[in-house]
Amino acid sequence: MSDKTDTGSETNSKKQDSIVTHLMELRDRMIRIVAGLAVILVALLPFANELYSFVAEPLLRHLPAQSTMVAIDVASPFLTPFKLVLLLAFVITIPWTLYQLWSFVAPGLYRHEKRLVMPLLVSSSLLFYLGMVFAYFVVFPLVFGFFTRVTPDGVTMMTDISRYLDFVIKMFLAFGIAFEVPVFTFVMVRTGITTVEALSNARSYVIVAAFVLGMLLTPPDVISQVLLAIPVWLLFELGLLMSRVVQKNTANTSEENNNESRFEKMTEAEMEAELDAIEEAETEASENKIASSNTLRQTIAQADEDNESNTNKE
Repeated sequence: MSDKTDTGSETNSKKQDSIVTHLMELRDRMIRIVAGLAVILVALLPFANELYSFVAEPLLRHLPAQSTMVAIDVASPFLTPFKLVLLLAFVITIPWTLYQLWSFVAPGLYRHEKRLVMPLLVSSSLLFYLGMVFAYFVVFPLVFGFFTRVTPDGVTMMTDISRYLDFVIKMFLAFGIAFEVPVFTFVMVRTGITTVEALSNARSYVIVAAFVLGMLLTPPDVISQVLLAIPVWLLFELGLLMSRVVQKNTANTSEENNNESRFEKMTEAEMEAELDAIEEAETEASENKIASSNTLRQTIAQADEDNESNTNKE
């Protein structure tokens, strides 16, 4: 009775130690994430005003000659560039953050799961950055040019720097998330939520949903709506193409992954028993082959003896 109690207490102690170890590792990863964010933030703070001027350049380029941006709140000249730098530091450290989270989760994943997750993390980061670049260099000049051209006569366009930053952040997030469509499509197909054929048949609904998404996430103008909807549609097609390619490769490697998962989940005793069973089956097959060969030799020898006896009789 005491041995069972000691064994149970040791098991509980090991579980508690394992939980504490995981929590300490998670704490270390979070500290590294915050430290990376702080380093980038401190490095960018001296250039806060220059960075804001760079972000505001698409609007300033289209403002009339006598128009400028204004700061309505007293603290806006300081808080607005600081807010921009903080957001920029967060965006720059996205790969570092994802790497820390990946390092924490990776030991609990199978080999084929690691091969799947790592490319998704890299591609999702690149697509998010690509969406922001597309918004800055393509969407902003067209949208701000449209807004300045439709300004009524007698109205001077003087945008508040804080509200402009809120508008820009919204647009960056909208296009960054919209450019993640290939990743969302691939994950839905890979996890079995849907199939490539079902998504292909629903293509018309996806196109309508892309324009509705553009209407909800962008300002109330046709230009930005179309500039968001068309890339979403094209990226959806890219996601379908990626899913088809991976689906073909998965059909060839699914059996290997299943065997790998089965052996990884086995205990040492179960694995030894499985190997012994395989060896016994191979030994039995070898013995059967030898017995069949001996029987064939005996049959051939008996036939030769019968032929020889018949020849002697003749």
